[in-house]
Amino acid sequence: MSGPPGPTQIVEPTRVHALIVGIEAYAAGGSWDLPGPARDALAFRRLLLAAGVPEGNLRLHLAPLPPFSPDVPYARADHATLRSTLVNELPSRRGDFLWVWWGGHGVLDRAGHLRLFCADATIADKLGVDLESALERYSSDAVSGFSEQLWIVDACETFEEALAFREPLPANSLPVGHRTLTHRQTVLRAAGRGRAAVNDPLRATGLFSDILLDLLVDREAKLPALLDPEELFSAVRARLADLRAAGHTAQYPEISLQSPQRTEILPMAEQATGRSHAQQRSPLSPLKRVVDILMSYPLMADPVERQVVVSTLSPRVTATLPRHPKARTDITGIITTLTRRHPDMLRELFDAVVSLDDDPEREQELSDALRELTDSSRTS
Repeated sequence: MSGPPGPTQIVEPTRVHALIVGIEAYAAGGSWDLPGPARDALAFRRLLLAAGVPEGNLRLHLAPLPPFSPDVPYARADHATLRSTLVNELPSRRGDFLWVWWGGHGVLDRAGHLRLFCADATIADKLGVDLESALERYSSDAVSGFSEQLWIVDACETFEEALAFREPLPANSLPVGHRTLTHRQTVLRAAGRGRAAVNDPLRATGLFSDILLDLLVDREAKLPALLDPEELFSAVRARLADLRAAGHTAQYPEISLQSPQRTEILPMAEQATGRSHAQQRSPLSPLKRVVDILMSYPLMADPVERQVVVSTLSPRVTATLPRHPKARTDITGIITTLTRRHPDMLRELFDAVVSLDDDPEREQELSDALRELTDSSRTS
C-alpha cells in the first residue's frame, strides 16, 4: 500500500467521495437546538466542489434549524437514512479517497464509544451512529474501496453517566466484515474524552469546525487530497490551545491514526519552551478567576456537594452541561457552557453556592468575578 497522500500528490477528483452531515434540529425539541453544524457542513461541501469533486460524489445530510433554509438539495439526517447511507449506498461507490464530515450532538457511552445523535433522536429514544462501529465497518472488507479516509467529527464527548439519562443508550452498531490491512483511517475529534465541543450560536458555527474550515481554505490549492493530517491537526491544536488559555473553551481535540504500519492516538504536544500557553499568559482570564474562586470552596471539591449545586439549575440546562469527575475540569466545563449558552443561570449557580457556604469574603469575590466574566463574554 502506498504512503499517505502528501501535499504534492495529484488526486483525481472523481475518485474522491464525501459524507457530509450537519444536524442542528432534533426531534428531542428546542433544548437540543444547535445552530451551526448545517452551515459548517455546507461550507465544507463548497470547498470540495471548488476542488473539482463532482457533486454526485458528495452525500449531504442536513437537519437545518429554521429559519435557515439551505439553497441546495440535501438528504435527511435521520437514523434510518444515515444508516442506509453508511451501510448500503456509500460502500457501493468506487473511489480511493473518503472524507467524512459530521457536526452535531454527541456523547461518550459507557463503553467508551462516541455516539453521534441523528436528527430523529428523542429524549426517550436517543437514536444515533456509533462512530467506533462505523470506523470498524469502513476498515473491513465490507468496504472494498476508500483506502484513504479522513473523518472529521465536531461533537461533544461528555460522559453518558454525567448527563443522567433516564434510559440507557440503545445499541446502534453497524454490520462489519472481516478485518483487513487495506485501509488507512485518520480521525479528527473536536472535544476530547469527557469534554464538550463549544458551539457559537451567534455566529452559527462550531469552534472546532470554524478553525478547521479556515485552515482548509488556507490549503485549498492542495484539495481534494486528504492533505497531511498530522500537519493539519497540529495547526488546529495550536489555535485551540490559545483559546483554552484565554478561557474560551476546555476542549482538547484528538487525532487517531490507523494503517497497516501505524495505529495510535497522538498525544498533546508541549510547547518547545517547556511552558504551556496558559503559563505564558497573564493576568488571569475572567474564566480562570471564576474557576479558581469556586475551587476555593471546599464543597466544590466534593462531587456529591457539587452535584447538589448543579441540581438547583433547570433540568433544561443540566441536561446539556459537560461533566467530569475531576473538580477543576468539571467546574470549567460548567461555567464555560453557562456563560455561552445560559448566562442567566450563572446567578442561580451563585445563589446555590453561597447558600451552602456563606463565607462573606468569598461571596464578594465570586460575585465580582462572575460580573467580570459576564461583561467580558458580552464584548467578546
